[in-house]
Amino acid sequence: MDALSILRQTQDPITGDGSTFSEVKADSDCTEGIGPQVQLPEDILHRIHALMPMRDAAQAACMSHAFLCSWRYYPNLILSADSLGIKEYGSKYDEITRDFISRVDHIMQNHSGMGVKEFKLQSYPCSTIDPIIVDRWIQVAITPGIKKFELSLFELGDIKYSFPCSFLSGVRGSSIKSLKLAGCSLRSVAKTGFMSSLTNLDFQSVDITGDELFYFLSNSCALEKISLWNCDNIICLKIPCQLQKLNMLSVLDCQTLEMIDSNAPNLSTFSYSGHQIHISLGHASQVRKIRFHCDYSSNAFYYAITKLPLIASNLQTLFLSTSDEIINIPTAFGKFLQLKNLEIMFYAAKFSQEFDFCSLISILDASPTLETFIFRIGVPTIRHDSIIEDPLGNSSHPRRLSDCFHDNLKNVMITGFCSAKSMIELTIHIMQKTKSLECLTLDTTRGHDRRFASIDRCLRLNEEALVEAGKAQTAIQRYIEGRVPAAVNLKVIEPCSKCL
Repeated sequence: MDALSILRQTQDPITGDGSTFSEVKADSDCTEGIGPQVQLPEDILHRIHALMPMRDAAQAACMSHAFLCSWRYYPNLILSADSLGIKEYGSKYDEITRDFISRVDHIMQNHSGMGVKEFKLQSYPCSTIDPIIVDRWIQVAITPGIKKFELSLFELGDIKYSFPCSFLSGVRGSSIKSLKLAGCSLRSVAKTGFMSSLTNLDFQSVDITGDELFYFLSNSCALEKISLWNCDNIICLKIPCQLQKLNMLSVLDCQTLEMIDSNAPNLSTFSYSGHQIHISLGHASQVRKIRFHCDYSSNAFYYAITKLPLIASNLQTLFLSTSDEIINIPTAFGKFLQLKNLEIMFYAAKFSQEFDFCSLISILDASPTLETFIFRIGVPTIRHDSIIEDPLGNSSHPRRLSDCFHDNLKNVMITGFCSAKSMIELTIHIMQKTKSLECLTLDTTRGHDRRFASIDRCLRLNEEALVEAGKAQTAIQRYIEGRVPAAVNLKVIEPCSKCL
């Protein structure tokens, strides 16, 4: 049988039909007179095939018997509506689901399971896939030698797919380096065995208890990164001391969580988002970076400023954010003795009209080694205490803010800069008490440096915010520009035409 006959009888490894071969015939006819084709060694051909994106690899399998054989060992199975060429719009969900299941089924049936290095299955927008079918796909995918496994299931109801932990046992699970599960539950974790190669763990909306997770982590001693998001069955998160290589821990929006107790000795980066809980990072001498977003409480910043110096005494980079209404920043009792980079962001739709921007000086005074300070107002605030209406010069008793100098501070940025009197006072104070200051950026937009780079457009400002931006520009001209030291580079960012 000649090559053309083989191609005509071969099905598309993704769709299961031969629709692509009407295009192949013309190319084959054109090459009949060329003579014998060069035969590549099998290992080189497999290597070339493995470097192709999955759809290109499938097309090659349609056009070449050698590549068709290689397809049975194709290493990177990335299965999603997009990668399978399924159009999500204009079709009913049950039609999309049937098409998705049919294509994935055909791929997995045509694959030997051998040679898989990466398996990634994203079921969105399909939400009614029979668990038996998913089990069948996973059983083929998780074979000895697999390095990366990701299963993201789109679930509309409360009942989650129960991931078969036994598939991770023995030699099959021992080679996995990266494991991501989303939209499923984990039960009978003891069946997973020892995952000696696992370095990256990512659980999103996974139904697992704290005890089950602790057991899982205790058998994954090579872990370097743990990320937990929306895992609402964890009440107490314990990180065992066996995780000597763990350097990154991220815990985001786990609603029932009450305590984090980490004994990982080399943790360097910690991220947390949620309500106030008890946090212990052990000795935490290696923790250098913390991202802390605290909601659901009016004293979120009090908790952060009073507790974090104790939780991580050698902290160098700190990002604080909240979407709660802030009244004032409390006085810091501890010192951030090693802190070099500080970023504070308020997402609140509006500040309390009593909020005093000068209360930020408290945390500056508590950070004697600070080099970079960024203060962001995520949503521009409209204040009634604009310095334009109540000039600073009319005050017969100027406030005494602080006698502390910020000897290492070099870069200061304020985004969402407004004309509030206390904002102007804060800026003047920083200039007067910071002899080392090199660059001062006052951004009257929502953050010019964080705009949508792909479309070169800033975050949109409403009409009130544009009016306030104009007042802020006037306030900068009247009260700040004349006070800027000669050695300081002042940058004033105004709304551009794309912000409108």
